[in-house]
Amino acid sequence: MIDLHALHLAEVAVLGAHCDDIALGVGGTLLTLSSISPGVRVRALVLSGGESRREIEERHALAALCPGADVELDVLDVPDGHAPAYWEPIKTALEGFRHRCAPDIVFAPQRGDAHQDHRLLAELVPTVFRDHLVLGYEILKWESDTPKATVYHPLTLAVAEEKARVLIKHYPSQADRDWFDEESFLGLSRLRGVQCRRMHAEAFVLEKMTVRFGRT
Repeated sequence: MIDLHALHLAEVAVLGAHCDDIALGVGGTLLTLSSISPGVRVRALVLSGGESRREIEERHALAALCPGADVELDVLDVPDGHAPAYWEPIKTALEGFRHRCAPDIVFAPQRGDAHQDHRLLAELVPTVFRDHLVLGYEILKWESDTPKATVYHPLTLAVAEEKARVLIKHYPSQADRDWFDEESFLGLSRLRGVQCRRMHAEAFVLEKMTVRFGRT
């Protein structure tokens, strides 16, 4: 087990294809990091929803998930569902984002996601953040693309419940989705908790990691 307290995280980068992806995939982890690392820098980039109601929702949700953190959020206006057609501007935006931040860890969608926007972002992130630890988060939805997780971050019951509350409160535009409710959010985090012998957890996919023992 890796203790987040021992990592001394000063800055994290979080990337999403849509407003609410970050909250769904890594909201509990952001709540935890903000609690144990006051003032941590959170740099976020979302591909779609710029200058819309969705961007307002995202800004409020991130503020709630990162209390006391130094949060900067950029929201682009790539059309929802059409990210593959915007490969070049997305790659350019990612490169610009990379030069504006220096994260200790990067959170992005996982490569096996069934949604084309999520999948494209997952494929591009490692081409830009080449020397970083990148954890691919899962995004709850109706497709049966739940990944085989390789990394777990345990959550307390209070954090899992707060994540669910933030999602419901700050994303009213998603309320008509039949899966967007507290039972779904807590059900998934409880399942991931079972898999790492905790009450609740968020799960990630890790493609590559360098481990150094001693001063090699």
